[in-house]
Amino acid sequence: MRSDSLDCSSTSSPKLGVYECEIHLKFRLVEEKGAFVNRDQLLELLLDAFSYGSDEYMEPTHVEVAAQEICELSASPQMRRQLIRLRNSSDGIQ
Repeated sequence: MRSDSLDCSSTSSPKLGVYECEIHLKFRLVEEKGAFVNRDQLLELLLDAFSYGSDEYMEPTHVEVAAQEICELSASPQMRRQLIRLRNSSDGIQ
């Protein structure tokens, strides 16, 4: 394997990259008490509520978002394969 093939910067498709994202959300939510019993669906419910935006049922108190591009080699093999598929597809982002 050539050493330049391990370069973290991608020159073949600059519009695709691997990003590490961190989100800190704190908000108040009016919701049925039973909605928080099923912990498997809790994150999905909270993200859905937040994505609809502020209204009389949801009030954000703190939002912090950070994202940075990381070296593709830091991603899992499954994610790297998906990146290759997207780059090679005719419908993919070029």
